[in-house]
Amino acid sequence: MLFLCAGLVLVAALVWLPRADGAPAPADACRSTGVALPRGDCGPFWQVLAEDFNGDRVPLGAFDDCDHHADTSAAYCGGLTGEYRDNWWAYPSGWLDTANSRDRDVAGVHHPEDTVSVGPAPGGDGRMSIRMWRPADGGPVHAAAVVPRAVMQMKYGKYSARIKVTKPAPGYKSAWLHYGGGCEMDHPEGEWTGALTAFHHPCDGGEQGYFPGSDSWTRWHTVSTEWTPGNVRFFVDGRQTGHDTRSVPDHPLSWVLQNESALEGPGAAPGSSAQLDITWVAAYAYGWK
Repeated sequence: MLFLCAGLVLVAALVWLPRADGAPAPADACRSTGVALPRGDCGPFWQVLAEDFNGDRVPLGAFDDCDHHADTSAAYCGGLTGEYRDNWWAYPSGWLDTANSRDRDVAGVHHPEDTVSVGPAPGGDGRMSIRMWRPADGGPVHAAAVVPRAVMQMKYGKYSARIKVTKPAPGYKSAWLHYGGGCEMDHPEGEWTGALTAFHHPCDGGEQGYFPGSDSWTRWHTVSTEWTPGNVRFFVDGRQTGHDTRSVPDHPLSWVLQNESALEGPGAAPGSSAQLDITWVAAYAYGWK
């Protein structure tokens, strides 16, 4: 559930983890490495979102009628109720995914109403599930991009989640991102049958930064992006996997948990499906409140 945290920032000591070459690498500021949802402020970040999906269930079909004030901080899905309407939005049904502009044989169309649900896993753990699929008749992939409303159009911050692809299949990917004004930060990104990576596309159009994070989406990972003035850092399971200082965004951007058809490799086969599960999401504003 959404968690709004008031009060002063708790100053956390900087923690160091060893790199493969033996040199120290900065750790995630909030030590976001465990199974449990982290709660509370850390370092220069104060928490504005803490969602473990252990509240109300959201069945397939509820992420519907999302074309209200689309892509603004006032956006909402008319099919949702209560806290989920207050806290979550999704790209409306009918919006095209990225592959449509890449001359791919198989592209996708956003359909949050038949891809996104929230409920307990067999062990009882609450999860948001993104089940993308392609119709048996060979139509477009049904894609989904969900957006936490608490951090829409926010400048700087820390963004974390615990994720796993529970059913892989060729032709499906994620690119969770902040973008706009010629700037883009993507983490995690990659085809679900490949490696989990991060990218930074500098605002000045410079060469992209590419940062490998893990060789597999099919194990549980805690992923974090820390965006501060002049810096963007990427973490996987508490280990820094990338850092860039080149033309980092300095204006408000939204965090989009984007999942869509693949941009590389084979397209999704007719009748196929793939699923990503999210067991918690946490986000933090930057600086003293």
